Amino acid sequence: MKLKTKLAVVLSGTVALVAASAVYIVQAQEKNPGRQAADVAIDRDKTVDLREPGRLVFRNISAGPDHGKVASVPLAAPDGPRRVGPLSCDRFYAAADGGLCLAGVPSPLPSAVALSVDASLTEKSRVDIAGIPNRAKLSADGRMASWTTFVTGDSYSQPGSFSTRTAILDRREDQLSSNIEDIPLLVGEERHHGEDVNYWGVTFAADNRTFYATVSTGGRTYLMRGDNQEWRAHTLRENAECPSLSPDGTKLAFKKRVSDDDAAPWREHVLDLATMKETPLAETRSVDDQVVWLDDRTIAYGLPGENGGPGDIWAVPADGSGAPRLLVAQASSPSVTRVS
Repeated sequence: MKLKTKLAVVLSGTVALVAASAVYIVQAQEKNPGRQAADVAIDRDKTVDLREPGRLVFRNISAGPDHGKVASVPLAAPDGPRRVGPLSCDRFYAAADGGLCLAGVPSPLPSAVALSVDASLTEKSRVDIAGIPNRAKLSADGRMASWTTFVTGDSYSQPGSFSTRTAILDRREDQLSSNIEDIPLLVGEERHHGEDVNYWGVTFAADNRTFYATVSTGGRTYLMRGDNQEWRAHTLRENAECPSLSPDGTKLAFKKRVSDDDAAPWREHVLDLATMKETPLAETRSVDDQVVWLDDRTIAYGLPGENGGPGDIWAVPADGSGAPRLLVAQASSPSVTRVS
């Protein structure tokens, strides 16, 4: 694939209204907590530094002046005082020595900006995007970035329904890839065409060429694998959304629809890419998140808070054993700083 289009918004497609409505609900809870959250300890002597390895980076959603700001805690002591940086985001992801921040901006229509930041959270570049921030991801070396937003008004959407737009940005070349909606897609062995094709939730392999994502068409969702250079994609299996590739590249965590109850439809699973065997994880609550890997054995994810309060970040073993454990209260959008 040739990267030609500089700094343009790409990817369109339809998603269910209930999914987008859930995003509105979660954002409303985060921005207007139903009750005052309990005090959290803040380390005012230091700020966030993405070059420091072994830290959990997240969006602070405790009530008060630091609400929405990027924060971090040691992975070895996640319940300790959190450092808070100056940058406010709706979604954030850290990798290598930088980060990706999605932040809403005032506008007659829902709009946002995708900011590439350095280790001190200082802006390096930005892309104006339409819609409500939903997913943000970087490759392990920080070169490739991807984001997804919910939007309204695409021509093929039902009245009042939502669509998504997702972009893939090569930050080294400062270029966006071609519109993934037009990527040649094989569903099974057949070339697929359809106006309702929709992609979201990108995750990158270490080669920065291979990526995985969700594709939805004909009322079904699939896990797909794409190739940035050959510009082609094919589906791997049905009923797999928001994939996240393990650091060693051997496994994919994904959410699977296991119930018709729209209030709690998902359960997190892990797919072994060599055997294509899937394992349900011990977390039985409905996880509507693109999880992150703390290491090759553990995933972390956000869950809504109870009684309308702020959400929390939890962790669970990736092999189906153990039990979920609370990592950081009043936090969302986790990622991890690692040694280069």
